[in-house]
Amino acid sequence: MAKQGLERRLSRELLAWYDRHRRKLPWRALRGAVADPYHVWLSEIMLQQTTVAAVKGFYAAFLAKWPTLTDLASASLDDVLRAWAGLGYYARARNLHACAKMVTAEWGGRFPDTVAELGKLPGVGPYTAAAIAAIAFGRRLAAVDGNAERVIARLHAIATPLPAAKLEIRVRAQALVPETRPGDFAQGLMDLGATVCTPRRPACPNCPWAEHCAARRCGNPETFPLKRPKPALPVRRGVAFWIERADGAVLLRRRPEKGLLGGMMEVPSTEWSGTKPRHAESHAPVEAEWAKVKGTVTHTFTHFHLELSVWRAAEPVDLRGDGEYRWVPKAELGTEALPTVMRKVVKLANSE
Repeated sequence: MAKQGLERRLSRELLAWYDRHRRKLPWRALRGAVADPYHVWLSEIMLQQTTVAAVKGFYAAFLAKWPTLTDLASASLDDVLRAWAGLGYYARARNLHACAKMVTAEWGGRFPDTVAELGKLPGVGPYTAAAIAAIAFGRRLAAVDGNAERVIARLHAIATPLPAAKLEIRVRAQALVPETRPGDFAQGLMDLGATVCTPRRPACPNCPWAEHCAARRCGNPETFPLKRPKPALPVRRGVAFWIERADGAVLLRRRPEKGLLGGMMEVPSTEWSGTKPRHAESHAPVEAEWAKVKGTVTHTFTHFHLELSVWRAAEPVDLRGDGEYRWVPKAELGTEALPTVMRKVVKLANSE
């Protein structure tokens, strides 16, 4: 079969499979309906490095709180960060808010419909731009997420390891995108990777492309896509200072807007470095008598593991040093924009 004929056949087979097996997702338009760009964009930002199961609740809560892009643009960054707390990768929340404001101010609240203009928006990279353009605006573009990458790498048994193989995978995926229903094709490719062509134990007999799959013919589909070994993550350490007043209020500090966990609230801590903090008390926001809480908080970020000791102190006299501090009643800590690592600190501090 000629190359173009095979590509058209693969497209038809995937769309036919998608029509029978498409997942019901809260952000996905009903069959035959036009997708809402706001819903597509919001879900794609939330789904970056996060699972569908984890996103569903956050997505519903965001839409209930901010039904339209204009509503989200009018919200305060603090409110957005609070709603995002627990979803991780908090730069996404800051970019989400900045993007909503930009589209409202410069595009009248309507998303641009080309991948070039979409790519200029905060937090919208090449994949997200292609996904929005294909799903919401019917552009003939390949939206290659991790699931699609895996499917295409296996379909062609691509021998180049990731990330070097990304360009070839995008080119091969683009060749399969049909002129009609490119958004359904993009979602079908995502669904195929998520439910059939899974990282482990792929259900090859259920795949519409099984007879064409080079990795399956090789007998080792799980080995694709090939990846270079990841280096071991370094370990950083620090001390978090739990300071509680007699009335039960706890001292929190806002992190700088730029950098890791930017703009989020935290239990004040030392810098996180590769060595154990020396003279940690000199970095505390108050002078006090400190007692170490039994146990250690551990948390893994993308580029390092973190180990935090927690020190407790009684009510202080004066705050010292720079920073945006705030006393928060302990009962209200759950409503603050505390990242997951700081929620672990709260839990450990209250374990004794």
